[in-house]
Amino acid sequence: MRKECYNSFPLRKKSDQGELILPPKMNTIFKTAPMKKLIYLNLITITVPAVSASVPEKNALKVPNILLITIEDTSPQFIGCYGNKNARTPVIDKLAADGVRFTNAFSTGTVSSPSRTALITGVKTYCAGTGHHRSKYNLPGFIKGFPYYLKQQGYYTSNNSKTDYNVKNEAGFIEEAWDESSDKAGWWKRKAGQPFFAVFNFMDSHQSRTMTESYDWYQKNVLSALKIDEQTYEDGFEMPPIYRDSPEMRKHHARVYNSLKLTDNKIGEILARLDKEGLRDSTIIFFFADHGEGIPRGKTNGIDFGYRVPFIVWFPDAYKHLSPWGTGGVLANDLVEFTDLAPSIISLAGGQVPAHMKGKTLIGSNRSRPADHLILSSDRSDNGIDMVRTITDGRFLYSRNFMPFIPELRYIRYMEISEIKQQMRQDYNNGKMNGFQKSMFGSRPPEFLFDLKNDPWETKNLAEDSKYTAMLQEMRKKLLSEMLSSRDVMLLPEYEIGLMQASTNAYEFRLDNQKFPVVKIVEAASLAGFRSNEVAEKQVDMLKDKNNIVRYWAILGLRSQHGNILAPLKKTITSAMADSYPPVAITAAAIAYQEYDDKQAEETLKKYCDSSDMNLALMALNFLLYTSNKQPFIETIKQVHAKPNLIYSVKVACMDFLGSMGLVPNNMENRE
Repeated sequence: MRKECYNSFPLRKKSDQGELILPPKMNTIFKTAPMKKLIYLNLITITVPAVSASVPEKNALKVPNILLITIEDTSPQFIGCYGNKNARTPVIDKLAADGVRFTNAFSTGTVSSPSRTALITGVKTYCAGTGHHRSKYNLPGFIKGFPYYLKQQGYYTSNNSKTDYNVKNEAGFIEEAWDESSDKAGWWKRKAGQPFFAVFNFMDSHQSRTMTESYDWYQKNVLSALKIDEQTYEDGFEMPPIYRDSPEMRKHHARVYNSLKLTDNKIGEILARLDKEGLRDSTIIFFFADHGEGIPRGKTNGIDFGYRVPFIVWFPDAYKHLSPWGTGGVLANDLVEFTDLAPSIISLAGGQVPAHMKGKTLIGSNRSRPADHLILSSDRSDNGIDMVRTITDGRFLYSRNFMPFIPELRYIRYMEISEIKQQMRQDYNNGKMNGFQKSMFGSRPPEFLFDLKNDPWETKNLAEDSKYTAMLQEMRKKLLSEMLSSRDVMLLPEYEIGLMQASTNAYEFRLDNQKFPVVKIVEAASLAGFRSNEVAEKQVDMLKDKNNIVRYWAILGLRSQHGNILAPLKKTITSAMADSYPPVAITAAAIAYQEYDDKQAEETLKKYCDSSDMNLALMALNFLLYTSNKQPFIETIKQVHAKPNLIYSVKVACMDFLGSMGLVPNNMENRE
């Protein structure tokens, strides 16, 4: 039991068991001492004997009912029990006061469908190929939604009602996992005496409420649902230092507080029903958010503000013995992530945890050894491509930005239509932001290192601070080791993941070393973002490799190099436009157009914007969004946008391009 926690977030102004050999080249890339072996964390899953699904009712009562309350897009900084004295979250605070409040809980991803898919399958997105938002790719048949295993133990499973699982054949996946999944589902439809696993998802703190819908919509659907004395006004809170403290920004920021108050009210209603039906004393309650706050720089970003979530577990008297931390308002510093939920809940229900679930069992006699670090990931969100891998021990967080030419506040249509994002772009263009606030619109460094105890809003990057060099190198090595041992399949361009869907799935594809030579690929990717002549020379050499993905990472790394480094490489870059692998050709064209104003590069980009392969079109469009001279592409993008049957991400990428040129308004009517 922990009585104190350094990370309570007050608002402030100011692998398979074994060894893995790291290739010698990778030891020299960052000028670190050679390391012959990396021992990576082995997450041990401990199982208990399975119980027959035909358990007599009197025995079924020995297992707890389980209630999961999930809320949308919320970081701990905005909840009372996590130190915010301005928050109005009494129901959540009471759960924490009587239960266990976790200070180091993290979503596996930073946007809804990847994070929910990791939660429901118990499998990391970078193992399953589910990291790109709403990509709907194949999974192997043995990966099921974990409520399926609860059904085998005699549980009634209900989901009310969001799914948003990032899997192909979502309808079949849902049917197999849930007895009922609808906005009317609940424990009340189970048989007499049958234990239940019930999920209630509350949308009222979602990004649509806190920023994306119009202010008029918010007043009608959020403010009007609150009593006057429940409302938070523009002067009723401290502004986080990552935002400009202005009346306009305060107006938008107050939406977070009021949306959470409405959420808290609705959680109170479902708990009141649980009490009324006499079920509280037999039900373990989990409460958490699906990822970080749904405002700019939170959700979709691979930093603590995107990953960290509030997480509370409440135990009735009958099951308090299952908590290794105690109860009654204790704080737990254990590192927790979403892939831990499936094995933990299956174990609570008396089931056998499947071998493909590598998360920790958090609760009960089969509790796993606590982790000393977590690996997290963030990939494409809607039309905004990205790849970030993160390691954290709870206090320090290291993030590796593999596409640092793309800013933190990148173009994502669902954000661009919001008034707060438009206000921030206006303040940026008018020179009203401080240095840090402006940096969110510029290219990123390849590495972030933040001290979350002393800098909870992540404003001071310690990656260049010599006092933290040893820590930086150690976290970098651990992260690369995990990418190698897990065989991070999201290293493939999405084009490649799309190609394989007719015959296989990313989870199984990554296990074939002939098709996916992960050591060579990680070696190439590990260079991306580091800017020097030495690194560029290595990337140019890798452009000769026979493997498509190695060449892809070589050219993608060159996209992040500075212009003075790229100037003498014109012949190499323009030659790469003829590469037989389209992602290499597109990326080379993006560099050649940006750096050399090459006319062939312009035509190549226009061709791929109009590609019938939507993943190639999206890649080309994203490069154009961060190109200085967009003017020659306007007519092409207009024609692409007018085409029927475009997928959502390509359609809205066109809208972002045209919106950035002032050719379409950034409002809800143009959301597409």
